[in-house]
Amino acid sequence: MKILGLDSSGLVASVAVVENDVLLADYTVDYKKTHSQTLLPMLDEIRNMIELDLNSIDAIAIAAGPGSFTGLRIGAATAKGLGLALDKPLVEVPTLEGLAYQLCGTDRLVCPLMDARRSQVYSGIYSFCREGLSFRMDVVKEQCAVDISVMIESCNELGKEVIFLGDGVPVFAKKLAEEMKVPYSFAPAHCNRQSAASVAALGAVYYTQGKTVTAAEHQPEYLRMSQAERERAEAERAENEHAGNEHAQA
Repeated sequence: MKILGLDSSGLVASVAVVENDVLLADYTVDYKKTHSQTLLPMLDEIRNMIELDLNSIDAIAIAAGPGSFTGLRIGAATAKGLGLALDKPLVEVPTLEGLAYQLCGTDRLVCPLMDARRSQVYSGIYSFCREGLSFRMDVVKEQCAVDISVMIESCNELGKEVIFLGDGVPVFAKKLAEEMKVPYSFAPAHCNRQSAASVAALGAVYYTQGKTVTAAEHQPEYLRMSQAERERAEAERAENEHAGNEHAQA
């Protein structure tokens, strides 16, 4: 079984190939250029380096959201294009699950934090349970878009040690220091951001469970409106309120 993984849900652009339980290639960049400039060249570099015939892959695992609206759209377009061209299924890996899976095997709770602006985070809480020679990831709290204080409260209520990771960690480190009541730590640099290797590995698990969609069916999961949509909704609400006030005065 060979899975191609793609993740452009955040600041990181990442492409990887996992075959059975072996990571054949992993190309990850967190540096300036937009994902539209990097994702396909990275895939082409990997293809050349490992002499990969794209027709040999079984599925394409994509970080399906939440995350950057632009990044998710670029990733979705890339995955859908490849899936349609190659006639391969897609495996939709929730972004927070892909992040958490990098710490597979820990006995602590795992809480990814992605900065969603306005004191909000994309987050969730996960744990791992041994099953024979491998581990099962359990969803303790589904991925969501909430105020950082809500996630801190959820972690404190569970009463177990927590590992935080993601680009929200440096943003909210001070808040965590002030409000966390249970022991916690931060994941190290090699596993604290999005990774297509993790998406591909978890995608392989979901593929064997039959969790696939066609390329045409895939849509990113945004969890909340984009800034443009929020601004439009606020403008419409203000306009409606103004019209209502004028009607009342009349």
